[in-house]
Amino acid sequence: MNVNPITRLDYPDPDVIRVEDTYYMVSTTMHFMPGCEILQSFDLVHWEHVTYVYETLDHTDAQQLKSGQNIYGQGMWAASLRYHEGRFYICFVANDTRKTYLYTSEKIDGPWKKQLIEGFYHDASLLFDEDGRNYIVYGNDEIWITELNEDLTAPKKDGLHRLLVSDHKNPELGYEGSHIQKINGYYYIFLVHSLRDRWMRTEACFYSDSLEGEFTGGDVLCDDRGYCGQGVAQGGIVDTPDGKWYAMLFQDSGAVGRIPILLPVTWKDHFPVFGQNGHVPEEIEVHSTRPGYIYQPLVGSDDFRNGLLPRWQFNHDPDPRYYHLDALQGTYTITTREVCTELTQAVNTLTQRMSYPSCAAEVTVDASALKEGDVAGLCALQGCYAAVGITKHHGKYEVLMLDKKEDGILDMTEGTVVESHQMDFRLEADFCNMKDEARCYYRVNKGDWLPIGTVHKLYFKLDHFTGCRFGLFCYAAEETGGSACFRDFKYYDVDEIKKLRYFY
Repeated sequence: MNVNPITRLDYPDPDVIRVEDTYYMVSTTMHFMPGCEILQSFDLVHWEHVTYVYETLDHTDAQQLKSGQNIYGQGMWAASLRYHEGRFYICFVANDTRKTYLYTSEKIDGPWKKQLIEGFYHDASLLFDEDGRNYIVYGNDEIWITELNEDLTAPKKDGLHRLLVSDHKNPELGYEGSHIQKINGYYYIFLVHSLRDRWMRTEACFYSDSLEGEFTGGDVLCDDRGYCGQGVAQGGIVDTPDGKWYAMLFQDSGAVGRIPILLPVTWKDHFPVFGQNGHVPEEIEVHSTRPGYIYQPLVGSDDFRNGLLPRWQFNHDPDPRYYHLDALQGTYTITTREVCTELTQAVNTLTQRMSYPSCAAEVTVDASALKEGDVAGLCALQGCYAAVGITKHHGKYEVLMLDKKEDGILDMTEGTVVESHQMDFRLEADFCNMKDEARCYYRVNKGDWLPIGTVHKLYFKLDHFTGCRFGLFCYAAEETGGSACFRDFKYYDVDEIKKLRYFY
């Protein structure tokens, strides 16, 4: 069946393992909190949330959005997920703290114990060998292996430390995204890099029968699935209970983010063969270990009557003093903590991933407690953001659209002055074939939806390094202490939009 792209959401740098009949996947969550999300599946196609490994990481000023600081585009990257002798291991670096973290737990849903590994290991991958020795593989351009001590806190004294493979001076992207696995007595390292003559994400594999021996191999997949020249790569492989093998990689998909891609893997002379004739097949046969299982959605609507659902993440560390969930009233309220000049510095912005190929969201905002200059509403959160909201200006309520351009210029489109302090806002996004456009709407007293501003161009850029998200925000431009109350958040994916028949 046609399964790709998996999740249709931004889950980059996937690492997938199987424990008995259950597959677990971890991916990069960067600056979002809680972080290091783990998903589970019984067929490698449908996925649901299991847990976050941490609520907050180190609680630094930048992670808390204090004094104009932030960690956009940093935070945790490319985690390694392993299960060894009855214990789960998660290893990753955070690019703002320049530390390597190791979390361990006897259960996938925690509690997780935190420790550090001495050193900084880019795109690290853990290996627990059968002889009891432990290793970490990592690097960019040059891929290294370092033996770790028994308690995984530092390199082992006089342990193995060597260069495995190199893609030196690749003008686009050298080898990185390491995934090391031992399969049937051979060591395999799966890597991503780019073609040297143009940007094209490509998957490579090298293998050896010894960690001291020569690793040989090369590219195993160079294919864009016919989608905008964007290659599919970076990830590892996983087996099924009946002995089949699959690779879970990802594909750059424009502003919506980097989306997982599944493809079959076969073997020839101990070397993996990805896909069919060098391509990701359009149809892939998969089988569920629990047929009929019903998965909980990864994104969706919320009436805020059941606590904070796991589909939500804060843009950075939340500050519990300045937000409040009221299950009885079904509301989420943000109170401003600091004066901000940018929406991206607003504390307690609540986010959900946007979905490919198109999606829309609506929310009702009660602005009665705003202070002069405050802005609250619904945004498409990224460096070049779009937002539709309400502000208080000279004691009157005004609707506005914020339009942050790729060049950094912020345009503001003001709507009419409105008599009501309660508004509905709607934001629509079209990511099909990397069109990457957003449109904003508002309505008063449940009347007709009225467009505001211009069509906004969305971009995937390295400043945030994540896919665009819906965000509920409130920030102060002049004085702190004002607040906005959100209720009835509605999420529409492409199928629901078609049913509504009023998309665009």
